[in-house]
Amino acid sequence: MSIPGSGDDGNMISNLSCFDLAREIVDSEQQKPWPSGIHAKTLHKKLDFRVVLISMETAARMKEHHVDGTSSVQVLKGHVRYSAQGQAYDLKMGSLITLGASIKHEVESLDESVFLLTISWPDNQQLLATQHRGYGT
Repeated sequence: MSIPGSGDDGNMISNLSCFDLAREIVDSEQQKPWPSGIHAKTLHKKLDFRVVLISMETAARMKEHHVDGTSSVQVLKGHVRYSAQGQAYDLKMGSLITLGASIKHEVESLDESVFLLTISWPDNQQLLATQHRGYGT
């Protein structure tokens, strides 16, 4: 399935995108029930950058994983516990946390929550040099 306004590879064609996040949140809530209590929608995707809206039901959990790029999580609704490097961070609406590339972390929703995940991907040369890649490794 391709993203509206995207090329065959799923990357956005436009260099400018604008989103009504309140509307996106309502749209995600209308898609319940969500598998594993989690719904993710990629809003913007380029080779070097992604923006994903993630909705989680109370007690839903994203098991330990990492991403190959620098990332941030901005909580738009609810309360999540974000754990990385042996530390747990309770993030409520309005909180923002950033994380360097390839650092393992996990996310647990303490209330029904929505957050915006942004990822800045490394260039292909750096990506190929990364020793561990992918979800759950």
